[in-house]
Amino acid sequence: MAGLDKNIWVIANWKSNKNIAEALDWVAAVGPNLSKNENLKIVVCPTFSTLSEVKKAITVGNFPILVGVQDLSPFGVGAYTGEESAALLSQLVDLAILGHSERKKNFKEDDEMVAKKAEQAIDNKIIPLICVQDEGTPVPKGCTMIAYEPIWAISTGLTNTPGAGRADMPEDANKIAGIFKQKYGQELEVIYGGSVDSSNIKGFITGDNICGVLVGNASLDAEEFIKICKIMEQI
Repeated sequence: MAGLDKNIWVIANWKSNKNIAEALDWVAAVGPNLSKNENLKIVVCPTFSTLSEVKKAITVGNFPILVGVQDLSPFGVGAYTGEESAALLSQLVDLAILGHSERKKNFKEDDEMVAKKAEQAIDNKIIPLICVQDEGTPVPKGCTMIAYEPIWAISTGLTNTPGAGRADMPEDANKIAGIFKQKYGQELEVIYGGSVDSSNIKGFITGDNICGVLVGNASLDAEEFIKICKIMEQI
């Protein structure tokens, strides 16, 4: 990472995968293979059911991994059955993925809902990572990090678009990132997500406007995730 003067984010989004035993096996495999580097920010976002155990294992192992969540409540603590409030999650996590296209499709979340969740995150000192699908997706006030994840590039296939599940071209992703930085300020941190793995990840990071990746399916495999992190260390 000697050639870069920016933070690099590698964020694992497990989605709805891994039980507690599988999650702990992943931490045990990945943690000891990571180098401690001030500019390399490695985050794992497990399921709610494994969150506390993952946090404990990372803390006990003293591994250079931050913990995040894949969502949080738009409300505070109180009578909100089934919701996980930012106030309570702040004891465990540093970051929250918000506005993912899967939640917009499957749970009908809109931009107003994402903005409410972002406000809760900020108020409780959790970094909101706002997922944007194109340059028209709004970034809520106070948010300083976004993940550009074109819907057709997500490997779970939310559309029938030809080529779905294929990563965007790095130069195109970098261009979109630049548009967001022009609109919301050069201090905005933009990461890329959408079918990234160890074979294509370097091309995205070396762009001027992109400072990390949001890794979905490829993050589930400990060996593959280690490869991705090692590539980041060598840039």
